[in-house]
Order: sequence, then structure tokens, then C-alpha cells
Amino acid sequence: MPQLTHRILIVDDEPALRRALRTALFASGFTVDEASNGEQAIDQFSRSPADLVLLDINMPGIGGVETCRRLRNLGAEAGIVMITVRDSEDDQVRALEAGADDYVIKPYRFRELLARVKAVLRRIKPHARSTVRRMGDLELDLENRGLKKAGADVHLSPTEFDLMAFFFEHRGAPLTHAKLLRSIWGPEYGGELEYLRSYVRMLRKKIEDDPARPVYLVTEPWVGYRFGTTPERDE
Repeated sequence: MPQLTHRILIVDDEPALRRALRTALFASGFTVDEASNGEQAIDQFSRSPADLVLLDINMPGIGGVETCRRLRNLGAEAGIVMITVRDSEDDQVRALEAGADDYVIKPYRFRELLARVKAVLRRIKPHARSTVRRMGDLELDLENRGLKKAGADVHLSPTEFDLMAFFFEHRGAPLTHAKLLRSIWGPEYGGELEYLRSYVRMLRKKIEDDPARPVYLVTEPWVGYRFGTTPERDE
């Protein structure tokens, strides 16, 4: 019998898929609830809050994106991972803007889904409150506003540091251009893509071994950027 930890709510209108996910997630140590549509999910969540919601984007009724938005409007602090269809970039962006923490594209492997789930749970329920963050050979010191790469100091401008700190805080998560611009530069920003790209290019020159083939600041096509592609391996 697995040791049950976090509670996950699966929201999908396909019973066979829910059963398969429930079995796999239970075997991985999770308590699992189910809902067949958005309305049921909101009711289920209000009665028994989950730590994370796995939410299909295409469902009858209010749909996945609107369900995500309503959960956030309820004040839900749970992680939300949307399940989208391939080649639907608009849906992916809409999901993130509605409050989703990440998304997985169909068809997916369960190992990929599990990695995303664990990464989101770590971000929303951190185990340590240290002011030092690590990713690969990078070490970010939030208190002293410093960055090291393989032990060597990396000089950052104040804005570059703020951007790096935001990436560290949301490591492994897809971040839209608009979210990055508004979070770092202010709510009046959102469409200045070349402005953001310039800063990302500068950061890549400072933290990547090969800026042309980044492993830290990875482009998320049609969406924005993702800091790190394998967050489940980092402590």
C-alpha cells in the first residue's frame, strides 16, 4: 500500500481516462478525487479542497479554462495543471493567463505528467525557506542579490536579478511573455516582446555554456519561456 500524501482532483469528461489516471496516481502515492465536468469540479473542490487539480481543457459545459478561472476566483491556492491538445498554442496561453501553473500536451506519457505534478507541488508547498536557490550549477542568493555559476560570481543588473529571481521562483513552469513583463516591469507592460527578448539574450550569455543552445532559459514556443526543463531532478 503506497503512503498517501497530496490530494489530486482529476477533471475530465472521459471515464476511462479518469480511471487510468486514478490508478496510476494512487500507485504513485496520491489521494485521488474525480469530477466529470467543470461545474462538478468546483462543487467537489469547495467541499474537499485538493492540493492539485488536473484539468482537461476541452470539456462540455463551462470548459477547462473557465473552470480554472473560477477556481482561482474562489481563492484556490491549489496547483492547477491543464491538459491540452497538441498544436493549440492559443489554448495554452489562455490556460496560463486563467491561472494554470503548467500544462501537459496530449498525447503524453505518464512519467511526464507525474514530473509536472511533482514540480508544481514543490513550488506551491516548499520544504525550505532558505534565501538561497539552486538550479544545476547556478546559485541565487535572494538576501544578498547575488548569482553564482559553478562557484564564480555573475554580475547582474538590478533588473536582470529581478528577472532571474522570478525564473527561480517559478522554475519548471511555462511563463508567458505578458506575465514576465507585467511581473518585472509593471502592469502597464505586456506587449514589449523585443524588450523581454533582449534581457533573456543577455542572461543567456551570462548563465548558459552555449547561449545558442540554452539549457536553463528555454524558449516555450508561442508562449514565452521556461526556466529549466527537468525541475524534478533539482533539490
